[in-house]
Amino acid sequence: MVKSSSETPSVFERDGDTEQRILDAAHRVFLRRGTTGARMQEIADEAGVNKALLHYYFRSKERLSEAVFQQVARRLLPPLLELIDSDVPIEEKVQRVVHWELDHLSQSPLLPGYVISELHQNPERAHQFITAMTGVQWSLIAPSMIERLRTQIAEGVEAGTMRPIAPEHFIVNLISLCIFPFALKPMLMTVLGMRNEDFDRFIEQRRTEVVAFFLQALRA
Repeated sequence: MVKSSSETPSVFERDGDTEQRILDAAHRVFLRRGTTGARMQEIADEAGVNKALLHYYFRSKERLSEAVFQQVARRLLPPLLELIDSDVPIEEKVQRVVHWELDHLSQSPLLPGYVISELHQNPERAHQFITAMTGVQWSLIAPSMIERLRTQIAEGVEAGTMRPIAPEHFIVNLISLCIFPFALKPMLMTVLGMRNEDFDRFIEQRRTEVVAFFLQALRA
């Protein structure tokens, strides 16, 4: 039951379920409106609480925005980073990354636009993003991940099965091919004359198209 708006924050008791409900509601509103366009009243309405309770838990829209962004970060990339940092063969690694990215983004297609917008408006959140994902500073984990990928690429080049490519370009190229259609979904649907079901079918096709395209580009 939602407490009366006449109650002051001091009489509220913190509750984990309520806090998570507010975070989930804010997540949906921020994805729809962007952080700048979101209003605390809309978030309160979405969560089924009053505005006083919203401020009791998060004090301000900025704090709520930071909490949502960190929650998104924790859900978004840890499995992806683990895949890139794994010892599975390059071909399997590419396939797994593509399938994971497309599956995840299909469930939350507004996510890339939200993350990109947040990072442009608040560049300092890039560090928050990585730290929230991994629990450690990016500077402490990036070198080992890059070096592992560099070693795998070098082995492929030495075997004559792969052309040289910097691991940084490998990562950016692969992730970009997955994210781009979702980041520009409205434009793509307009330009290509797609309906929602057409876009869904297009993304399903990319599960094989992106893998084949990327692996072909890697071959010597």
